[in-house]
Amino acid sequence: MSGHSKWATIKRKKGALDAKRGAQFTKAAKEITMAARASGGDPDLNARLRAAIQAAKAINMPNANVDRAIKRGTGELEGALYEEITYEGYAPGGVAVMIEAATDNRNRTFPELRKIFEKCGGTLGSAGSVGFLFERKGVIEIPASATTEDRLMELCLDAGGEDIAAEDETFRVTTGATTFHAVLRALEDAGVEPTRAELELVATTSAKVEGKEAEQVLRLVEMLEDHDDVQHVWANFDIDDDTLAASA
Repeated sequence: MSGHSKWATIKRKKGALDAKRGAQFTKAAKEITMAARASGGDPDLNARLRAAIQAAKAINMPNANVDRAIKRGTGELEGALYEEITYEGYAPGGVAVMIEAATDNRNRTFPELRKIFEKCGGTLGSAGSVGFLFERKGVIEIPASATTEDRLMELCLDAGGEDIAAEDETFRVTTGATTFHAVLRALEDAGVEPTRAELELVATTSAKVEGKEAEQVLRLVEMLEDHDDVQHVWANFDIDDDTLAASA
């Protein structure tokens, strides 16, 4: 598991994200609305919407909120129009950072994100500056108590899964971007319910940082994640477990 993924997992287990549940719901609703606006409100025919609904389920977002978000996307309810923008930059220690944002005012979002980078000793770069260091992958997490590794391997690999790893009583399945929904469907059809299933940007290389630089990197990522216009943040940092746990 990469440093960033491990940090996110630690935060979930420690309940650090529970205090931000309202903000999580807002971001999840944005993603559902944008997915429905782009390709319709039927999750069986809209792979992106299906993934967005699965992510909303993972944070226990009420069904009523999901339904409203879909209707805003299909035009049945009024809602803001969001522009999707990807930003790239560097954190201290040469750590690469990718940001996916959804904004109704890019003239507000860009300078605010640039200020966050500068405050934490980083630099907001140009398009393409770090994107080549990441690959789009599907990531599905399943409780170890829900199935056996052999059965999971049979289900996932037959559907196009790439890798299965066991860590902290959880199976973590990695898929290609194009096979993610086939693997997710195979699990659901077999009665195996994931606790999390999302398309992510997974780093192909990592940058090790320690001490003050590590603290600055984690502070930058957290400040970016807390920004209202930011949907997702990915970074390729490699930080020791004790520092990750203390920060989370």
